Amino acid sequence: MSEATPALQHIARLGLPHEVVRYGRAHSVEEAAELRGVELKRVIKSIVVRRSEGEYLIVLVPGDRVIDWKALRSHLGESRLSLAPADEALAATGYEPGTITPLGSTTALPVVADASIEGLMSIGGGAHGVAVNVAADDLLPALGAGVAAVTKPGG
Repeated sequence: MSEATPALQHIARLGLPHEVVRYGRAHSVEEAAELRGVELKRVIKSIVVRRSEGEYLIVLVPGDRVIDWKALRSHLGESRLSLAPADEALAATGYEPGTITPLGSTTALPVVADASIEGLMSIGGGAHGVAVNVAADDLLPALGAGVAAVTKPGG
């Protein structure tokens, strides 16, 4: 697989130091971490969340954590949030589940990154088995990501 996904094109345009990792299809976040050669907490899941007014955002969640819905609602000042169904996530990002990333999304969605994300991030590259390893201090500001404590341990 040598084609450049929209995500890889986006990271290249940003000019940030990064490494593209091609590793084959993973069936779990734990397997993705192993195949990428990084710690589980370095694998960043991009979760599309639907707001009460029908708008979407992407929440960046470390692989060893899950969304803390109460904390996320409080941070956003929202009373109702939910996971976007697969078809809505695809329509909002251009990526099917398992490949979603804020990089190269067809719609520029707001991004909230969990406060625990630091150092190396291994984020989706827009296709199954493709990731981008990049420094959080570089990528999060480039995405205009808000940073808040919006996850809790779990996986």
